[in-house]
Amino acid sequence: MGHPLIIKYMKNFFSKTYGLWLTAGLCCFLWGSAFPAIRIGYKLFNIEAENTASIILFAGIRFMLAGIVALLIFSLASKKLLKPNKGSLKRIGVLSLFQTVFQYVFFYLGLAYTTGSRGSVINASGVFFALLISSLIFKLEKLKLNKLIGSAIGFAGVVLISLDAFKSGNGKIIGEAFIILSSISYAFSSVFIKRYSEYDSPAMLSAYQFMLGGAVMLTGALAFGGRLETVSLKGLALLIYLALVSAVAYSLWSLLLKYNEVSKVAVCGFMTPIFGFFLSALVEKNVGAIGPLSLLALLLAVIGIITVNYNKKLNKA
Repeated sequence: MGHPLIIKYMKNFFSKTYGLWLTAGLCCFLWGSAFPAIRIGYKLFNIEAENTASIILFAGIRFMLAGIVALLIFSLASKKLLKPNKGSLKRIGVLSLFQTVFQYVFFYLGLAYTTGSRGSVINASGVFFALLISSLIFKLEKLKLNKLIGSAIGFAGVVLISLDAFKSGNGKIIGEAFIILSSISYAFSSVFIKRYSEYDSPAMLSAYQFMLGGAVMLTGALAFGGRLETVSLKGLALLIYLALVSAVAYSLWSLLLKYNEVSKVAVCGFMTPIFGFFLSALVEKNVGAIGPLSLLALLLAVIGIITVNYNKKLNKA
């Protein structure tokens, strides 16, 4: 991956609109599939919502595996073992804290107390947080009108697809508060990836931050009595799948952030909850839930992405 021709090809592909959309679409599809998969995992491993330590243990194992998988895949692709240097260790630590530990501890706890649909729409607020943090705090890009309008349109699509979930009254405030904290952590991690990829390979950062974050979560969970009560082949297969989702999607997302503005990549995240909705409906055999509102939500998300990436007249405002 370090060969000049490969780097040039990756930059050309990931910085082009079609490369950004195709790659982001794949990432969002994979992340969307994690919403139903995580809740299925709670059932397979017999984890109750109140059992915080076991929830964190489940997440920790997933991310430890994700780090190992990412390291193997990208080391084989590079034909050498990816290793961090001394200067990389601090960056890996910071990234691991925000991207894996904070984001996913709050995310997993949030999903235990709220529905997948409610969690997905609240989690989509991370796009706004990423835009504001990148523009106003780190000054990595300008806060332009098209970015605000596009983010609002995309978010409207996410809200639209989750109206029934919010009307139902399911979910608890504590779960939704955890999801918001997860979104804020995600936003900071996006900015850190953008900065740190100037010094290190996104693939290397991805692999080691997952392993470190997973180890921290796993150790803490075991210390507080976390355990997986029921272990089955189905449960292990699901854990491996979730690990692959993280390793592949996050590594590709990191490359997108390296070669594009944070806002242009972050806004594509509106596709994640919409994919999550469609996939949840299919997994739960509730295809009837997919109707005109779902398709309109998908259209709004696409319009939002186009608007953020539009860089002519609106950007002059």
